Amino acid sequence: MLLALAILVLAMLYSSVGHAGASGYLAAMALVTQMPQEEMKAVALTLNIFVGAIATWRFVRAGHFDWATFWPLGLPAIPMAFVGGFWQLPPIVFKPLVGGVLVFAAVMLLIRAVRGGLAAAVARNVGMPPLPLSIAAGAGLGLLAGLTGTGGGIFLSPLLLLCGWATAKRTAAVTIVFVLTNSLAGLGGVIADSPALPSALPLYIVAAVVGGLVGSGLGARRLAGDWIRVLLAIVLLIAAAKMFLTAFD
Repeated sequence: MLLALAILVLAMLYSSVGHAGASGYLAAMALVTQMPQEEMKAVALTLNIFVGAIATWRFVRAGHFDWATFWPLGLPAIPMAFVGGFWQLPPIVFKPLVGGVLVFAAVMLLIRAVRGGLAAAVARNVGMPPLPLSIAAGAGLGLLAGLTGTGGGIFLSPLLLLCGWATAKRTAAVTIVFVLTNSLAGLGGVIADSPALPSALPLYIVAAVVGGLVGSGLGARRLAGDWIRVLLAIVLLIAAAKMFLTAFD
């Protein structure tokens, strides 16, 4: 129940500033539970699927999704996400890896709070890089997505924006579809290795959906978005510190 409450609150806060919250769910599990890595990945990836499916439908319907931008990154990522979901790392590797992801997510939140978003740092859209580079980047992000249970969007979004590979709206649409497909593949890998999912998973799903609906309804217009990003960054850093420290228990 404590984890469900944490997921509810984090989903509400993340969705109020336009995020899905995978890193937040990992942080909550790191702080209030002692879940093994396969359960952490299963929960985070499942919540990603529900959030990603809703957001994918909205972005595709609005016409922002671009297949030419997605496929060189997304298609190579799918099999690698399955491998990452299937692959169980030693705790001394898994925990620092997730801790590093949480630190990266916290830094991205702070940058958005201080500078008003990564999109402001990009003056133009220079187009996609050569195909081999796109495929290599997609495969690497897919493997990382499956290993950590994040879906990979937290890394793909700044990559597309800062390198000028896509506009802000196209980045958002491509990223959420990337998260959805990688989460499906990653969860498939987790289930193939450990078929037993957490018994409380339906409760976590309900909490994330309700929190997401409430948060998106409130929106940044009614909440101090920058302060929420700072607060979430602090939570992520605390969770990251715990992951680093407990890696050596």
